[in-house]
Amino acid sequence: MYQVESTRELLRQRRALLRRGRRGPRVSRNVFLLGLTSLFTDLSGEMVATILPLYLIYGLGLSPFQFGVVDGLYQGVAAFVRVGGGLAADRWRRHKEVAAVGYGLSAICRLGYLAVGGTLGSLSSIVVLDRIGKGIRTAPRDALISLSAARENLATAFGVHRALDTAGAMLGPLAAFAVLAVAPHAFDAVFVVSFCVALVGFSILVLFVENPPSQGTAAADLDVVSLRDAFGLLTSRRFQGLMVAGAALGLFTISDGFLYLAIQRHLDLDQRFLPLLFTGTALVYMLLAIPVGRLADRLGRGRVFVGGYVLLLPVYASLLVPAVGMAVLPFYLLLVGFYYAATDGVLMALASTLLPERLRGSGLALLVTATSLTRLVASVILGAIWTWVGFEAAVLSFGIGLVLAIALAGIVLGRVKEDTAYA
Repeated sequence: MYQVESTRELLRQRRALLRRGRRGPRVSRNVFLLGLTSLFTDLSGEMVATILPLYLIYGLGLSPFQFGVVDGLYQGVAAFVRVGGGLAADRWRRHKEVAAVGYGLSAICRLGYLAVGGTLGSLSSIVVLDRIGKGIRTAPRDALISLSAARENLATAFGVHRALDTAGAMLGPLAAFAVLAVAPHAFDAVFVVSFCVALVGFSILVLFVENPPSQGTAAADLDVVSLRDAFGLLTSRRFQGLMVAGAALGLFTISDGFLYLAIQRHLDLDQRFLPLLFTGTALVYMLLAIPVGRLADRLGRGRVFVGGYVLLLPVYASLLVPAVGMAVLPFYLLLVGFYYAATDGVLMALASTLLPERLRGSGLALLVTATSLTRLVASVILGAIWTWVGFEAAVLSFGIGLVLAIALAGIVLGRVKEDTAYA
């Protein structure tokens, strides 16, 4: 009888292992709920964000340089508050609550568009407040993800989160089109619906996400985290290398707004369809985020991260040759979506292996601050070159710079050991 029971138990365990193998690594409830929070928040944000390039360039008549300044603020203003958000979360050990402040501020900004009207200065103010909200929430949220995932599945956990996040980014432009199809030119309706959707994401975070308990934290780590502790991370050579690699790559990356405007002009695409480029890229990103995250966990996060930037090179190169028709459009969407899947969450997973638990939020904030500031500079420089020299010169300059940055990042990250203990 015991023999039979033992055999049954072995068979049960074998079936369970096979089911787990088919499903792949599972993520925690916290990671999934944070993904839902980001899904609704990004759906809300992209309802507004995807029409801004068209509105600013074609509606208000901004030059590429002026748009570069606004786009640079959109890319980089969050960097100035990220360290504060990450440090506050680490100091109080309240990552959820600090993230909630950022999500709440961004939700309120959706209604702000109703109040300020269409002047550039007022719109820029709302954009800045929205990005401050993003800056406050990003590091505590990513710290929550890393603290809620097993070390060996970090890139997979971030991949699941980014897949849900990107589903919102994909649905946002479609939702905006749906609202305007029912009520043409009713942009106030878009803002109201955007606010309601953001409120759903905020509620999921507040009601259901939990701060994970500290695991294996030594007594010395219970001290209050200070700003000196946070910036002390910069003395780690491995973390220094990661920041240098990320910043160098960000300095020569063309932002989404500029890239999609370039593709739209290169293909002579109708302006009305520009937001759909965001949707197509988001669809590819959503489909690839989890498998690419699992690939990074197996092959090495640094390799996959650098490889993602290599995928941008043929996109830049194709913009310098005569267009061959709309058949090339899926090529753009596939490569750009693949690039995001290989870089965004993978970078956070790689950084998480180099940071102690008590400084996880601060370290991730420092890293994203470095990459965001270089992206801010990149948008301003690209806009200036485009305005004063020409579109082709701008793309060629950034293509050459990206090749050099990829070589540098490959050398630096090749020396980063991912399988060692937290620094």
